[in-house]
Amino acid sequence: MIFTTGPESRHGFRMYSALALLPLFLGFGAHPQSQQTQQSSEVPQSATVPRPGGESPISVRSDLVILPVKVTDSDGVFVSGLNQSNFRVFENGREQKITNFQKEDAPVTVGLIVDHSQSMGPKLTQVAAAVAAFAKTSNPQDEMFVIDFNDHVIIELLHGQPFSSDPDVLGQAVQAVAARGRTALYDAVAEGIYHFRYGHWDKRALIVVSDGEDNASRIKLPQLETQAQQAQVQIYSVGLVGSDEELENPGALKRLSKTTGGMAYFPDPEHVGEITTEIAKDLREQYTIGYVPEKAVIDHSFRKIEVRVTAPGRDKLRVRTKPGYAP
Repeated sequence: MIFTTGPESRHGFRMYSALALLPLFLGFGAHPQSQQTQQSSEVPQSATVPRPGGESPISVRSDLVILPVKVTDSDGVFVSGLNQSNFRVFENGREQKITNFQKEDAPVTVGLIVDHSQSMGPKLTQVAAAVAAFAKTSNPQDEMFVIDFNDHVIIELLHGQPFSSDPDVLGQAVQAVAARGRTALYDAVAEGIYHFRYGHWDKRALIVVSDGEDNASRIKLPQLETQAQQAQVQIYSVGLVGSDEELENPGALKRLSKTTGGMAYFPDPEHVGEITTEIAKDLREQYTIGYVPEKAVIDHSFRKIEVRVTAPGRDKLRVRTKPGYAP
């Protein structure tokens, strides 16, 4: 089952879409383990998600700032077993009080954004297998969704549900759309950001798989970057290279990943499964820190974040998190 957004509707994404989807998603507000709602026979096989005109960006606002933090030693090995007392967080140079802390392997809501433009046709079988491999190595409590895109953005409903952790269901969703047309990459990422409104976990990530430059989106890269920062989402980019049609704009994927605390990879298509497994491992080897910014420094400018880690007997620890966010 899919929802499709056509070129005529790719402007800004507002709460109007949430109202359109609400009847189908009722019953998914509980903890993922309790999601046992059966698909109604009255649910249509497809529906068009209406989008209002205008260029207003998504605004996913919350006072709580969530930081996924990866800590490694000088050899690049993940440092486990740290506690809240080992961390200090600074926003615009001011130390913040940590109010939420989870050790490694906290559950995450993950969006899998998969390019289905013409050049991706020979690669989709490998990508579907890679998505299934990702699901198999993820936290069992993770909730995942799939968005396929070419000229259009297609939101896959997974057996009538907005999320799944079933590797076979997710792999099938990747192959549900034929490869054709151009590449509306930025619109697809924006739709993925919007879909997090239906998720349950504070920790959020998008995995974007593409082999070409965006050439069909309405939204622009700077606007998308702001939306990702507002939604507090990590973006992992998988740019497929080594084919007849080389990746045209790796800089955009690198930029989206760097500014959100994710990672960018550029493997040959036959190695994409290894990369998605590595991403699943990276997501599980992260601490999750939350804080509420001091009211005195709240404004609408970009806020720079620094996380410092100290641990007795451990030297030269390296920290990776997002560099900041846009409120």
